[in-house]
Amino acid sequence: MGLAVGFGRRYQYAMLNTITHGDPTSLPPLLIAHGLYGSARNWGVVARRLADERQVVAVDMRNHAYSKWDDRHDYPALADDLAEVIDSLGGRADVLGHSMGGKAAMTLALTHGVRVNKLVVADIAPVTYGHSQMPYIEAMRAVDMAQVHRRSDAERLLAEQGVEKALQSFFTQSLDVAGKRWRLNLDVLAKEMPRIMGFPDIDAVWDGPALFLTGTESDYVRPEHRTTIRSLFPNARFAKIPGAGHWLHSEKPREFEAAVRTFLNA
Repeated sequence: MGLAVGFGRRYQYAMLNTITHGDPTSLPPLLIAHGLYGSARNWGVVARRLADERQVVAVDMRNHAYSKWDDRHDYPALADDLAEVIDSLGGRADVLGHSMGGKAAMTLALTHGVRVNKLVVADIAPVTYGHSQMPYIEAMRAVDMAQVHRRSDAERLLAEQGVEKALQSFFTQSLDVAGKRWRLNLDVLAKEMPRIMGFPDIDAVWDGPALFLTGTESDYVRPEHRTTIRSLFPNARFAKIPGAGHWLHSEKPREFEAAVRTFLNA
């Protein structure tokens, strides 16, 4: 885990906070980057199972959970963070990223390609999306922490804001009940939302092995996105998990794990 230095209610780390599963093996380590509002803890089930063959390191992305808070939250910065973690693991790794973490992983491959062995991008494309995640930030901001004594209190207050049950549980994993605050830098995430929903214009190509893994019930990666994907990742392969939506790793963890394992071991 990174070295923590306190700054008021913020966390600052020399490196992203990490959760490590398993010991180093002869195979490259696997680095996992979570999506917006997530954390390394969200990937515990998948990471522990994949760690039977290789070391797996899940990170808290900046402005999330126990990693550093910073005024900058764009993909080149997130990619630099991931590159620093890979350097600490020996300089080269397989990389798996979901949603926001998938865009960070793609940017990492395009800007620090020598550090990436194989790339798995879970349910996201290197494009700008028209929707916004701002309603969720507003819902979390609206939670009256004076009424929060346990996670279920926050879930009830989120429900009153119209947040669906599954996301109530997901968001409250980033709740510091004792500290009565979110472990999410909501102000910076709100300010940087246009960059989070976008993708940087990078004049580069990464020709390593890449798997774009999607859920059949999700529309985040559409057929028209494949031309853009292949222009940046010419060796991209595509696979779908039946019955899974955007949160494919939590909805179909066994199927997700099997698809990732097969690709990494091919």
